Amino acid sequence: MHPHLHTKDNRACEEVMNMLDECHARGFLWKSMGMCNDAKTKVNMCLRAQRLERTKANREVAKAKNAQIREKWAEIDSNS
Repeated sequence: MHPHLHTKDNRACEEVMNMLDECHARGFLWKSMGMCNDAKTKVNMCLRAQRLERTKANREVAKAKNAQIREKWAEIDSNS
């Protein structure tokens, strides 16, 4: 399952999410016949791209933080 769709973090996918909401608003038969599958796939792809961007950014932050920690430990080791 994915998180709540309409949040401030998902502004880039808002257009495709609105398309999916409009398709679901057409009723149960429309959804059950697979008419919303294309919109759902687009939402999934957009959310996946957003997640990959967040993962990449988090990884860069973690690398920088680990480098700082290693520098501090190297300084501690050299002073003791």
